[in-house]
Order: sequence, then C-alpha cells, then structure tokens
Amino acid sequence: MENQADSLIGRLSQSSLAYIRRLLFRVLSVGPIPNHLAFILDGNRRYARKWKLGEGMGHRAGFLSLMSLMKYCCELGVKYVTIYAFSIDNFRRKPHEVQGVMDLMLEKIEGLLKEESIVNQYGVRVHFIGNLKLLSDPVRLAAERAMKATSNNNNCILLVCVAYTSTDEILHATVESCEDKLSEIRSLGRLQNGEISPEKCGAAVSLADVEKHIYMGVAPDPDILVRTSGETRLSNFLLWQTSTCLLYSPKALWPEIGLPHLVWAVLNFQRINPYMEKTRKQL
Repeated sequence: MENQADSLIGRLSQSSLAYIRRLLFRVLSVGPIPNHLAFILDGNRRYARKWKLGEGMGHRAGFLSLMSLMKYCCELGVKYVTIYAFSIDNFRRKPHEVQGVMDLMLEKIEGLLKEESIVNQYGVRVHFIGNLKLLSDPVRLAAERAMKATSNNNNCILLVCVAYTSTDEILHATVESCEDKLSEIRSLGRLQNGEISPEKCGAAVSLADVEKHIYMGVAPDPDILVRTSGETRLSNFLLWQTSTCLLYSPKALWPEIGLPHLVWAVLNFQRINPYMEKTRKQL
C-alpha cells in the first residue's frame, strides 16, 4: 500500500512539474524562440571527481542531462540542437579513456533507437557530424543506423558532433570545393586550353562553394552557444558558424545543467535578439 501511495505521489509530482513547464514555455513563446542551440558538454570528468564517482560515470550523468535538455528544447519549439560530443583532439587522451567513451557512445546510440526513447517520443531526427571515418567500425555503423532510422522524423533535429573540429571541417570543405572547381574547369576544357592553370583554381572558389561542403551545412547557424563549467573558450567548435551568436557560459558542470539554465539562455537571447538581427543584416 505504501509503495502504491509513493508511486501515485511521484506521478502527481511529475504531472504538476510538466504543467508548470508548459506554462513557463508559453510565457517564453511571447518573445522570439531560438531556432538553433549548440552545446559544448564540458565538465563530465570534473563532475565525477566532485562526487567521487567511478570512471565514466560522469559521462553517463551527462547523457541524462542531454536527454532532459532535448525534451525541454522540443517542448519549447527549438528546431535544431547541436552537441560537441567528441573532438578529434580527444583521441589524444589515454587509450582506455577513449575506449570507455566509445563504448558508452555505442551503448547510447543504440539506446536512442528504442521505442521509449526521447528521440522517438518527440520525433527527433539524428545527424552525426564530423570525420566519421575516424570512429571505430561499431560506433560508425551504429551512427549510420541511427541516422537512417530517424530520417523521417522532423519535429526537431539533433546534430551530434563526433570526431569533429572546426579546423578539420573548414579544411575538408576547402579541399572538396577546390576538387569540385578543378573538375568543373576540366569538364569545360579550360584547363587543357591554357585559359586557367591548376594553381589558379583556388582563386575561383567562392564562399558559397566552401559553405556547400561544410559538415554543418545541414543546419542554420546557431543562435546560442552554451559552454558549461564557466569556460568561455570555443575549443575549435563551430568557428565558422558563430560570428553572430550569443555565448552563454553557466558555471554549472554539464551533468548539472537543467531547465533554469535553458530559460536564462533564452531570456538573454530575447533581450539581445534585435541587435543580433541588425548585425546579421549588415553582413
């Protein structure tokens, strides 16, 4: 009987909190809602040390925070959410630590495909962004399965940046653009006729050509970039896309981030949005 009472109280509490959250989001929706939020997930290991947790437990706690934030973003009407899950530079960490993160990533990617997951409940489409060839075969294949399985979802888009750095993204886009331009010039016969030399192909590449090959070309530029732990460094993340973006650095570690931080970020976005819109139009 006591267990039934506790269960009933738990359900009533969850229902009340969901109702309050809907009211809060309705008030926020009076102002502009950001279309794209990006997150640097900083502080998982520090969180584990802080609470004397076992190795890898900080990342597991961080995954729970990510799922909660995804739910809030979907309910609020945010269309795109991008997370910096694993940098190319992170491969330099201790091999057992990298393997631990890869194992957890594989487990959670497979978990995303389960019927009861937030991805399926809220109609979230998943994209994996980065140099995916650097991932182990099991993780890369799981990522490909997740992208295929969620390809028809369109309520919200989750972009997971793995094996990613902004410099690698820009280099990839530049090389691809030059190769495309060289192929185009060759097909027109201009290279053979001596009208243009291979050395000048790069000069013929436009900004639009490069942006066509950017990994993040599947989404608009972010409106807000959040980095937890109070850090203000971008750490080689979305350097191409964040020239007119609000930067928010709460002191909370990533597993500690929650609804209050999201609300504060949106309020700050609404406060400066007129200025940001004016700046974008001038570019």
